[in-house]
Amino acid sequence: FICNEHRSQYLLREEEQIPNSLFGMGNPLLDIIAVVDKDLLDKYTLKANDVILAEDKHKALFDELVKKFKVEYHAGGATQNSIKVAQWMIQEPHNVGTFFGCIGKDKFGEILKQKAEEAHIDAHYYEQDEEPTGTCAACITGDNRSLVANLAAANCYKKDKHLDLEENWKLVEKAKVYYIAGFFLTVSLESILKVAKHASENNKLFCLNLSAPFISQFFKDNLMQVMPYVDVLFGNETEAATFAKEQDFETKDIKEIAKKAQALPKVNTKRQRIVVLTQGKEETVMALGDKIDTFPVLKIDPKDIVDTNGAGDAFVGGFLSELVQEKPLDQCVKAAHYSANVIIRRVGCTFPEKPDFN
Repeated sequence: FICNEHRSQYLLREEEQIPNSLFGMGNPLLDIIAVVDKDLLDKYTLKANDVILAEDKHKALFDELVKKFKVEYHAGGATQNSIKVAQWMIQEPHNVGTFFGCIGKDKFGEILKQKAEEAHIDAHYYEQDEEPTGTCAACITGDNRSLVANLAAANCYKKDKHLDLEENWKLVEKAKVYYIAGFFLTVSLESILKVAKHASENNKLFCLNLSAPFISQFFKDNLMQVMPYVDVLFGNETEAATFAKEQDFETKDIKEIAKKAQALPKVNTKRQRIVVLTQGKEETVMALGDKIDTFPVLKIDPKDIVDTNGAGDAFVGGFLSELVQEKPLDQCVKAAHYSANVIIRRVGCTFPEKPDFN
């Protein structure tokens, strides 16, 4: 029996989080967000709901957005978004989340640094002046979002110039949960593998996101080099379907896909892989061992959906916030659904001052 006064102290100690215990690495981008029309999507042959890397034909899109539409600028990049949401859910102490990525020495880079500081995450950017800070055009139509990423500086991340530096690697070692979006597979496979192997060898949790259909299609080899180290795999229904097709799973059933992804070879056998697949407003599917669980999402009136850009990132952020506190998996999913529900009511991956979650 503990009296109330001591109980609160006891709980505080038990739940106290250590700075830098959650580590993320990815593409820091400045989102350029605008509500557009179908004509713009058609002009640049964009699907209403997709994520692609910018090609030459998309270069003019960025200028056109700024000139013709009312744009908002928000700090973005999938992994960085998730780390920020996790930190927002945790609140105290600051800097539970660490983030590594590459930016340019320019105005947009300065904005990203300032926004990371405001979000209380410990961002350590590799800064170089060959390429400008990366941007992502978020073209919103209804409750769809078409994302076109111009990686620029984000594509210049170098393991030997940043990750391998002693003071940076020390931050990696401090963490107990690691999260990298699949997008970073196009940038620095060797950096991902170094972090993934560290997690695996030390029985820590390494999490990866399928991120976009093109990753499973065109970066399949990179993805499958990392997969044996993945403890928690995230994805949405479109990404899962593409992954299943590319892996010859011969099923379109999301529960079967989750099961088959869960059973792929794994290096650290002390932990079974967890696969978490979202389906927009439909239930979330989670596979662990032979068990498949489903979790209904929080209901929301379509009128209240402002922008689904960042919903997946927020889902992961909520999940990670509980995972790093060693909470049960159903609590992780509950937090994930809560975060996503908050973010889709706002423009970009932004959030109110404090969460209302317990």
